[in-house]
Order: sequence, then structure tokens, then C-alpha cells
Amino acid sequence: MAPAQNPISSKQVAVIGAGASGLIAARELHREGHTVVVFEREKQVGGLWIYSPKAESDPLSLDPNRLIVHSSVYESLRTNLPRECMGFRDYPFVPREDDLSRDSRRYPSHREVLAYLQDFAREFKIEEMVRFETEVVRVEPVDGKWKVRSKTSGKLSNDEIFDAVVVCSGHYTEPYVATIPGINSWPGMQVHSHNYRVPGRFENEVVVVIGNFASGADIRPLLDVAKVAKEVHIASRGSEANTCEKLSVPTNNLWIHSESKYLDWVAEESGCLLVEPWRVQQVERGYKRLVSNPENYRDEWDDNDLIEEAYEDFSRKRLISSRPSYFPESGR
Repeated sequence: MAPAQNPISSKQVAVIGAGASGLIAARELHREGHTVVVFEREKQVGGLWIYSPKAESDPLSLDPNRLIVHSSVYESLRTNLPRECMGFRDYPFVPREDDLSRDSRRYPSHREVLAYLQDFAREFKIEEMVRFETEVVRVEPVDGKWKVRSKTSGKLSNDEIFDAVVVCSGHYTEPYVATIPGINSWPGMQVHSHNYRVPGRFENEVVVVIGNFASGADIRPLLDVAKVAKEVHIASRGSEANTCEKLSVPTNNLWIHSESKYLDWVAEESGCLLVEPWRVQQVERGYKRLVSNPENYRDEWDDNDLIEEAYEDFSRKRLISSRPSYFPESGR
């Protein structure tokens, strides 16, 4: 007979942020019997997936006195991962056929991801724990507990004491700006991808994109900028030194220049299940497609076997009652 587990004593827990991390943290803490308060400065859940056409007044986000815009989402953004491997383990991110306004594509828009997170929050009644339009401005330890100070509509509230604090506010609000000798004397416009929304400002310009991973690969020519820019040049550390390659894309104005184990470790350290093999393989194959076919990798794929395995996993765990009549196929 297995030894009885020690019951978890109920705690007062503050969760800062109601994005993906804050929502799942709040649900799990509530399931363990804790009293949870989620502080969210926006009017809705969703975190960085809440799109705003507004960008920060400082395009590089270096001015400490700037008005901060939390989200880095731009208007045309679609996910760079397939939806079935993005969802929470016990709440699959599957197409919603009962709502024609939803995006059923395998690589959906940012609006569909936000809708999924809002579905999750409603399903598990997390919104009842959230204080919207409430920003945490200070957290400090006090006698073995934590004092949390927040503000609503610019007014400071009373300090509150919690047994624990979970910080889920993300790390994308403060962009990383590379140090490049001589850049300050360059007269052209500089903007960090955090503040990119639409491509209009780059019309007929010669544009240099520094970096060639997620943000650089998405904002580059094949989706937005090259459709309006005169030329686009990508500075990539992954390219061989002192090389320049003109890429064959419809706009004919793009050059590229030289410049899962971790998740398993986190799972083992946390006593959680490892990431499913099909989920890992979907990510790996997806990034290979991104490199080989950056313009169409979201709509043309070669891993239907992994899609099948994902839905079989969802069905076996009884996370979906039936397979959707819409089953993602390459080219849809």
C-alpha cells in the first residue's frame, strides 16, 4: 500500500499576469486548494496575445520614461508552431467548428490564440480570480511572507500580504537591443520588432533586419516588409562569414548576410511528465520547413503522421469527444 501523501496546506497566493503562464498557474494552484488572486493590468486575459495597434513612443524601447505597451504582436502575425502542439496538455488547441468566426488553420492568427486562452479561462472559471486593470508596482518580503502593492486607474491600493507570489508577467516587454559600434551615428530609422505592427512605414525603403530567428523570420519579406520595401537585407549569425545570398522569393528583393532537452530537464526537475514525442517532432519538423520554405511553411507540410498521432493522443486521453470533421491537411 502506497504511503499517504501529506495534505497541502491552503495558502494565499498572488499570481502576477493573466497570460498563458498566469492562467495555467492559477488553475493548478486553485486545484491544490489555495486561494488565488490574479493581478492583470489589461481589461482581459491573454497577455502578450492581446493585439494593440499602438506601439511605444520610443521605437527601440530604451527610454525609461516611455509609455510601455506590453504586447509585441503585429497585425498579420500567425503562429510559427502548429496549433496541436501549442495547447495545454489537458486542453487541446483544436479547431472550433461551432464558431464560424474562429480561425481553423493549423497555423492560426494571433486572434485565434487569444480566443483559445479566453476559452481556457472560462472553462476553468479563472476569470473569477482575476483583478483586471490592476497593475502590481511592488513586491517585497515581510516576515516570511510577501507584501504586494498594486494600483488601479493610477491610484495606489492598500498593501496586501500573501504567502506566495508567482510572477507570470513575461520577459518580452523589455526588448533586447544589440550593441553595434557606430549605430548611433547612422541617420536612418531604427525600430525593434517589439514595436512593429504594420509594414507601411518601410515603403520604398532599404531595410536591414538584424536577426534571423522567430521575429526576424516572420517580419521579413515573405509576409510583410518586402512587399512594400525597395530592398530587405537580413543579418544572420547562422550564415557563413563574409557571404551574401540573394533569396529566390516572389518579391525578388531579399538578401541574407552573415551574422526539447531543456523542456525535459524542466519537467524532470518539477516532477512533471515529459513533453510528448509527437509534440517535440512537430516543432523540429516545423522549423526545418521554415528554413527550407519560409514563405509557405505554415500551409504546406509533410508531417500528417504527427497530426494523426496528436489527435489519437487527445482521443485516448478523452480530451476530445470526437474528431473534428475538419482535420488539418496540407494545403488547406
